[in-house]
Amino acid sequence: MKKEYIIYKLSETVKSSCKIENELFTQFNVKRGLRNEDGSGVLVGLTKIGNVVGYERMPEGGLKAIPGKLFYRGLDVEDIVHGLIADKRFGFEEVAYLLLSGNLPDKEELDAFLELINENMPLEQKTTMNILDLEGQNIMNILARSVLEMYTFDPNPDDTSRDNLMRQSIQLISKFPTIIAYAYNIFRHSTQGRSLHIRHPKENLSIAENFLFMLKKDYTELEARTLDLLLVLQAEHGGGNNSTFTVRVTSSTGTDTYSAIAAGIGSLKGPLHGGANLQVVDMFNHLKENIGDWKSVKEIDKYFNCMLRKEVYDKSGLIYGIGHAVYTISDPRAILLKELARDLAKEKGREEEFAFLELLEDRAIETFSNFKGNKSGKRVSSNVDFYSGFVYEMIGLPQEIYTPLFAMSRIVGWTAHRIEELNFEGKRIIRPAYKNVLEERPYVPINERI
Repeated sequence: MKKEYIIYKLSETVKSSCKIENELFTQFNVKRGLRNEDGSGVLVGLTKIGNVVGYERMPEGGLKAIPGKLFYRGLDVEDIVHGLIADKRFGFEEVAYLLLSGNLPDKEELDAFLELINENMPLEQKTTMNILDLEGQNIMNILARSVLEMYTFDPNPDDTSRDNLMRQSIQLISKFPTIIAYAYNIFRHSTQGRSLHIRHPKENLSIAENFLFMLKKDYTELEARTLDLLLVLQAEHGGGNNSTFTVRVTSSTGTDTYSAIAAGIGSLKGPLHGGANLQVVDMFNHLKENIGDWKSVKEIDKYFNCMLRKEVYDKSGLIYGIGHAVYTISDPRAILLKELARDLAKEKGREEEFAFLELLEDRAIETFSNFKGNKSGKRVSSNVDFYSGFVYEMIGLPQEIYTPLFAMSRIVGWTAHRIEELNFEGKRIIRPAYKNVLEERPYVPINERI
């Protein structure tokens, strides 16, 4: 038998070896995707870091849809963002301090923390050279490899004491922007023949400012402030999102920080998690080309119905950027991001596109509700991905770094959850159970197998 045929034959066996009938999940009361029948998540842990609120449980049973709320260490993110906007301050570092420590810093603490972040932003020379040598096609893959490489340069990589975990966390938060900026610049150089620029981070700049400087050198103040607030909005989203849960699962084994964070990067890299904003951007560009009158509710509704019937676009039956696992009436991140997008659209002269996107959001929610006939009773809203891609595009950021930017923000939540996982009382290795649904069978000697 030819070697090449073995791969084909093995892949064909998957059709039967991996087939598990849906009714078995109900029979054995197994929660597919760790989701309850009502769509809520199965409780698997406790946390004091973030809280995602999209519904209330009724005393008589069932869920009641409510406007979405997101809390960082008990503080409403809307209050944090509006406070930063009012003070005209960069706030991502302040939020990082809050999520890592549990408290907002005073001015002296924040200044010291900012100085520590700036000190840790430069990369080891060997890491920089290895990023140049990798010339990878996927920035998330380069990011994961660079994180694993940091283990080599860490004098105490396997130490899980509180002091060491905090030191490693700050280094990761500081170095992610530099790794991503360098990785993209070498990618652009190797694939597009563009000039190669390796700009070292500057002192006394925020993470958002330094990232834009390292990536493209020139930026406006509004671009930097918008990116900063987008990083704030995506820094944490509870312990139940896939990548954070991945970090907690791996951390519960006692593994090193770099292995746990690399696992989180691998989770976020998946298109069902971190790549959703790319799908929204692609859909938006498609709709701009295929809808003649950007102000016509009738034309937009007709096209969205065709999308839901799997007749046009990618024929998936989905409207990307609409719906969320927890949020029902509204996603607070989407509401705040829309405010930022409106201001940026004015600066960039793209107000007509923004108005079109805003109308698409409204009609998508209404069309989806009418199409489903409210049979499920579930409310849907736009999520943060609906506007994030458009914001990235207006800032002048390439699509190749949309998901890495998500990681650059979420590294704060990942490290905070890792620290919590390794420091609460009664911690245990996370080990769920799977029910085997295949009957036992006798062993057959090799000479008797057909």
